[in-house]
Amino acid sequence: MKAIILFFAIILCIQVHAAETGDSLIAALKNSPEDTNKVNILISLSKHFLSSNPSEAIHYGEQAKGLAQKLNYHYGLAQAYKRLGLVYYMQGNYLQTLDYWDKSLEEFRKIKDQSGEANIINNIGTVYFDQTDETKALEYFLKSLKISENLKDTVRISTALCNIGNVYNNKEKRSSWDKGLDYYFRGLELSTKIIEQKSYKSQDEYDLHLDLVGSFSVGIGEIYFNKGEDKKAIEYFEKSLKAYEGTEAYPYSLNAIGKVFTKDGMTEKALAKHNEAYNYALKLDAKLDMVQSLLGIAKAHEAAKDYPKAITYFLNAANLADTLGSQLELKDAYLGLAKSYAKVKDYDKAYTYQSLLTDIKDTLYNISTDKKMASLQFDFDIEKKQGQIDLMTKDKELQDLYLKRQKAIKNATIGGLLVVMSFLIVVFFQKKRIAKEKQRSEELLLNILPAETAEELKATGTAKAKSIDKVTVMFTDFKNFTQASELLSAEELVSEINYCYSEFDKIITKYGIEKIKTIGDSYMCAGGLPVPNSTHPVDVIKAGLEMQAFIQSNKEKRKAKGEPFFELRLGIHTGPVVAGIVGIKKFAYDIWGDTVNTASRMESSGEIGKVNISGTTYELVKDKFSFKHRGMIEAKNKGVIEMYFVEGII
Repeated sequence: MKAIILFFAIILCIQVHAAETGDSLIAALKNSPEDTNKVNILISLSKHFLSSNPSEAIHYGEQAKGLAQKLNYHYGLAQAYKRLGLVYYMQGNYLQTLDYWDKSLEEFRKIKDQSGEANIINNIGTVYFDQTDETKALEYFLKSLKISENLKDTVRISTALCNIGNVYNNKEKRSSWDKGLDYYFRGLELSTKIIEQKSYKSQDEYDLHLDLVGSFSVGIGEIYFNKGEDKKAIEYFEKSLKAYEGTEAYPYSLNAIGKVFTKDGMTEKALAKHNEAYNYALKLDAKLDMVQSLLGIAKAHEAAKDYPKAITYFLNAANLADTLGSQLELKDAYLGLAKSYAKVKDYDKAYTYQSLLTDIKDTLYNISTDKKMASLQFDFDIEKKQGQIDLMTKDKELQDLYLKRQKAIKNATIGGLLVVMSFLIVVFFQKKRIAKEKQRSEELLLNILPAETAEELKATGTAKAKSIDKVTVMFTDFKNFTQASELLSAEELVSEINYCYSEFDKIITKYGIEKIKTIGDSYMCAGGLPVPNSTHPVDVIKAGLEMQAFIQSNKEKRKAKGEPFFELRLGIHTGPVVAGIVGIKKFAYDIWGDTVNTASRMESSGEIGKVNISGTTYELVKDKFSFKHRGMIEAKNKGVIEMYFVEGII
């Protein structure tokens, strides 16, 4: 489903109008006593900084949470958890989002706030929808719908109906589309009735229902268009146009109508709609809508066989899409240019754009693969988190059982030596079981966080972020990943990546380097943290040389068997970073700063089989290794950087 209506999944988490400015809220905070009103001010500040300064949004959200816990203010605590979850949702940290929203849901249930419960359940469904787990998403959206219907909350009912319709619209089966239509029509009827009967309670509620009318109409129009029922598609796109009039969504409906006219051969009408959409988007400086309008104009000219004009508009669309980094729109523009140039028999340019089209398809394939890998990682993290919860629950049950046994022993009369011995034996084995489970918990924690960070977390209940003046960061990336993934099954691909990453883990462990994370086929680690040391530049370079040697050896073995293989680019840079975990609970240790970005550029500017380092790192190790000076190299978004290839150890 298009982003034009997806935002309703979390719309009830964001207020339409900010009641107060940040300055007035901060002023009110300074004079506020430690009471529930202060919690509400902190929550409002977290909301205020959501888009402009996520770090501040987290800061105020954490303060609200701490004060609400101190005051035993469950509603404030539920809202604080909801706010924190939303910040992490906007940052794409879905595991942390679910952690906070699960806690928010628990607090809302404690105070029997079903409206808040329906809101959070709906939002959790959005996380699963974003991760392409449509089954889970549908489960949560249906739960939210049921609660909202019991409350007769028309806004939440319509929102849930819209989200359920989106899930079915996102599928490619006609049977699913029919289900999507059913939910869209139910929602459209409800929101239209609310508007016509003027039964809304506020201007904000009216605006939400009007936006929902537009969204339902767009969804219905898209399904009819996909089913080939163009007249019905036009009818509902026109309805959405009326609902969206005066809003940023207006160009989307105009382009949708133009697309139907082009399909039906009514190119003059199509051009009128797309030009109107372009001019409207231009006033709003809505560049993505401008690109889509230009593509619509180009396709209408192409359908009318006016290929020179089609080429002009496809070129304009391609230039703007490239500026925005809009890969899907760029693909459409390249496809149109390749076909149109072929039609005017300019085969050199047709070939050029066909080659660019192939490249962009590879890029989109890589993006799709990364999303699938991220989704698999998300599922794994959820299972791991549940395992940790189960483990802690089991540990608590064991401790409770132990205490009950101890109480029984204390209160029981001495009934004989055999009875006493029996209790002692039970206690002995119970202690062993508890010790074993505690050891498992310790090992699991150390597998997630560095030892020093884990100890700090256990000792104080928090782990503060730390600025470290000098850290050496390494990035690696597999070459031939796309080709290998096309030749290997999913199981074989994951197995080969796991094999390589396991060897990398062994190598960095040998040199005392901290693994930070893996993202698809990219591996990131750093030396000199969490405990600073003076040998990290040398350690990381040695590890990098061993990684390249391993990949080369593995390549030769697989090549001899006729199996696809990976090659490796590897980049290293040294500088200051901020390291730690956000909040008081987090299941990932990470680092931030310009040093990380520069290290990434060292990798992308490197060559296969080489260890590429920055001039900064070179100055720290120049008497330890032999090098090839590359000179000043242009790095994306960083300007020119002095770089060296490490040839070997002196």
